[in-house]
Amino acid sequence: MSTVAGKVVVITGASSGIGEASAVALAQHGARLMLGARRSDRLREICTRIGASDGITAWRACDVVARQQVEDLVQTAVDTYGRVDVIINNAGLMPVSPLRNLHVEEWDRMVDVNIKGTLYGIAATLNRFLEQGSGHIINLSSISGHWVWPNYAVYSATKWAVRAISEGLRQELDERVRVTVISPGIVKTELTEHITDPEVIAGLGSRFDYSLEAGDIANAILWAMEQPPHVDVSEILVRATGQAR
Repeated sequence: MSTVAGKVVVITGASSGIGEASAVALAQHGARLMLGARRSDRLREICTRIGASDGITAWRACDVVARQQVEDLVQTAVDTYGRVDVIINNAGLMPVSPLRNLHVEEWDRMVDVNIKGTLYGIAATLNRFLEQGSGHIINLSSISGHWVWPNYAVYSATKWAVRAISEGLRQELDERVRVTVISPGIVKTELTEHITDPEVIAGLGSRFDYSLEAGDIANAILWAMEQPPHVDVSEILVRATGQAR
């Protein structure tokens, strides 16, 4: 039996992509799930599908830019299952664009979702984990949190921030709470649908031909969670074999 079995896992951004794939994979290994995202219809459908395979899951609508909604998501998990063992701060946006085109509102949204959303997830769970003597915080960064490309400056900045927050938190904590940051390469998800800049859209070309599947990242999350309590997988970088960097 997987060591994930019975763990209560909160996942943000769970209505599609890596969040959805992680929910399916973890449910198959016996985790009890609380799924959060803005799209209630998608969460309801995912929970129904997982439940049809005897998975244990519940959901609550949650926009991670609102701290109280993240707090409520975690509290609902506690109310439903009695505790929380893991939070996967997965919610993210990637409306990349050249800085000169001044998509300032999109910059603001990326900062709010990618950075503040991660911090709010940490804030909602950290003291609970310390009080119960165990817990695991898993944050989703990106390959863009390691390298910067033209048009990706703000997105990269948010994902560098997620890595910095994760590493700083890891160093502050003792063995009671594990911290893992996962940096996916190019993955087939809805992230490219957030792009509104015509210049960037025109230049996407075949870049995503060598993409990973969302399930590949879900497998990395599962592996990090399955390690024994004294092992903290601090950072994982996952790329498709065809991706140069």
